Amino acid sequence: MTPDLPAAALSEPRAREIVLVQAFDQNLGPLWTAEDRAWASRLALETAGTAAAPAQFLAERARNALQRLAPRDAAVRRWLDKPAWRQRWIVAALAAGLLLGLALDSLGGSQRINLLAPPVWGTIAWNLLVYLGLLWAWLGPAWPPLHVLRRTLERWLWPTSAASGPLQQAQAAWRAHAAPLTAARAATLMHAAAAALALGLVAGLYLRGLVLDFRAGWQSTFLSAAAVQGVLASLLAPATALTGISVPDAVALEAMRITPAAPEASASAAPWIHLYATMLGLLVIAPRALLALLAAARAAWGAQHFALPLGTAYFQGLAARQQGTVAQVQVLPHAAAPPAQAVLGLRALLAPVLGDEVQLRVAAAVPYGEEEAAAAIAGQASAALRIALFDMAATPEAESQGRLVQVLLGAQPAVPLLIVVDEAAWRRRFGGLPDRLAQRRALWQSFGAQHHAGVLCADLDQPEVAAHTAELQRLLAR
Repeated sequence: MTPDLPAAALSEPRAREIVLVQAFDQNLGPLWTAEDRAWASRLALETAGTAAAPAQFLAERARNALQRLAPRDAAVRRWLDKPAWRQRWIVAALAAGLLLGLALDSLGGSQRINLLAPPVWGTIAWNLLVYLGLLWAWLGPAWPPLHVLRRTLERWLWPTSAASGPLQQAQAAWRAHAAPLTAARAATLMHAAAAALALGLVAGLYLRGLVLDFRAGWQSTFLSAAAVQGVLASLLAPATALTGISVPDAVALEAMRITPAAPEASASAAPWIHLYATMLGLLVIAPRALLALLAAARAAWGAQHFALPLGTAYFQGLAARQQGTVAQVQVLPHAAAPPAQAVLGLRALLAPVLGDEVQLRVAAAVPYGEEEAAAAIAGQASAALRIALFDMAATPEAESQGRLVQVLLGAQPAVPLLIVVDEAAWRRRFGGLPDRLAQRRALWQSFGAQHHAGVLCADLDQPEVAAHTAELQRLLAR
């Protein structure tokens, strides 16, 4: 197999096509056969050639494959036609935030502003918490409320549909690959809506102030006028510095105090509206607008430079096919030589992951008690993958099967080792006892974990290729 390939820098539509074709390559059926898969590779070699970059070859292969696949399945066409992003969603977020800000009863439902408790302070406090959450996420794990809100938006951008089979696999894979891009788009909508909401709140303050005479006052059981003056002067210091409007002194604030003897506020609210609007601009509108622009720029870059990881066995197999090389797999059976049907079944399992031209070199069976001799067999030739083949009927033991695995792991550490356990003979004997099969699988999985090797249990006489492809991908990616 080729060396690990770097992540591809593709446009988003091309990356989606590659992921979709990959799902059908690994789930062959009436819509997409092994012949179709091989045809797509041959045509990509003719149109892209061996000199093309791996990402270009993959994109060309996917484009060719979809010329045959899309007309066969309307669901494929709908999935490809579904827009990943619409610019008008930003406009909708801005409009929704603006309308909500205008609709808020920013003046407390009356023509009096309570200087200590206007909704402006709630809006500012929430946004300051969001900034802390973003800083927290930048330094470590995401802040839970912000994470939940962002994930909700991400699910809205890419909802789970009722797709099944290859399309369902493509959808799940795409959501995983596109998570950073989707997160940037969700952040764009969140910040744009928050900035618009604060802007709507400011607009509401001034629009109501044009037609109504608002008065400002305050009331408190515990705070004196001097304490209120100190609190407001500190909180509104940035707005005071920018506008030149100062907070009245304690004597003036005492005159604005609302008490049973003086139930009505008497001071004009205009200076306070200017101060609060400035605070919203400084602490909400400007930062959120900047964050929205940064997120939008990050999303735009990501859509044109989509990082699709190519280090999996599937992509490496296609890269080898492009270069005219074939993935070589060395198979070392234990105790007994596998029947021809088992070899064919093993090849069928590997083809969706390593390529249709994958070649299996089956060595002579390693006898019980002679596991040390496998080191010489393993070192005779290089391979992209080495497989230790066992029969499920055998009970794994450290002195025999375990010793073989350790010898193979030490022979050529750079070559990945996979343990394959053939269930065919076991199923013929105990096919009507699913519990015994599950127990036997668990025994072999525990054996693999003890020896730090992946284990694939499969009936090689009748392999369920589609069911094992994802598991095989996971094991080879370890």
